Amino acid sequence: MSDASLHRPGAARSARPASYRKPTEETPAARTALILLTVSGLAILVFAPLIVVFTEALADGWAAAIESLGNRDAQSAIRLTLTITAIAMPLNAVFGIAAAWLITKFDFRGKAFLITLIDLPFSVSPVVAGLCIVLLFGANSLIGGWLVAHDLPIVFAIPGIVLATVFVTFPFVARELIPVMTEQGRAEEEAALTLGASGWRVFHTVTLPNIRWALLYGTLLCTARAMGEFGAVAVVSGKIRGQTATMPITIEMLYNEYLSVAAFSMAALLTGFALLTLLLKTALELRHADALAANHRH
Repeated sequence: MSDASLHRPGAARSARPASYRKPTEETPAARTALILLTVSGLAILVFAPLIVVFTEALADGWAAAIESLGNRDAQSAIRLTLTITAIAMPLNAVFGIAAAWLITKFDFRGKAFLITLIDLPFSVSPVVAGLCIVLLFGANSLIGGWLVAHDLPIVFAIPGIVLATVFVTFPFVARELIPVMTEQGRAEEEAALTLGASGWRVFHTVTLPNIRWALLYGTLLCTARAMGEFGAVAVVSGKIRGQTATMPITIEMLYNEYLSVAAFSMAALLTGFALLTLLLKTALELRHADALAANHRH
């Protein structure tokens, strides 16, 4: 090859091997293997259990499944689960916003430790959390004894179930909000305060519109987790049928009594609530895709 040919435009590009590919681009075989691995994992861990739940629920037909859900204890469990969720979700939304605001808008000692405390329910077993609530608010404790004496029981009552559910689901809202509020910074709020806006007006007109999607995701995750919580609630509720037995606890009791159709019918309904939450999230994403994209760009 002559020296002149080495300096021709495109000579270096033409010298590349025909099999050249970008270092971050997977081969077709690798892409196929990843797709198969992902689909197989979803089939084994997600789709197969869902199919089994709905198949077992309808083993004796729709009439038997509906009849089992119409039972008085089943109705009580459904009402209790929805009530606990309706209480825990707004509480965690308020706590999550407050925690995220404190962490992202202020500098203080112990911020890293506070973030660790927020993550604590992720690492602590729900059963351990339930035991801690029993030890703190049980009838044999100082606080719990005083509450029971004044007819305000916490353990083996609805307040204890709410407390356990709030503890387990607390990180979801805060953990969705903290990264978003950190990325947005403080400039917009500080500008609004400089212009004379009150603290509430700044939150309502500046902060809340910027975090609404993260807040929505956090509350949806909190809702799904609250409805399905078992460990902590099982410890503090006492599993009193018709009074403190939530849907997950009722499912366990029915299954242990070999009432498979009733247990799986309740499990199918609980799964349906979770799927409804996911469908709501997807529908909102599709309807407000442009707003979501703008929010991510900022």
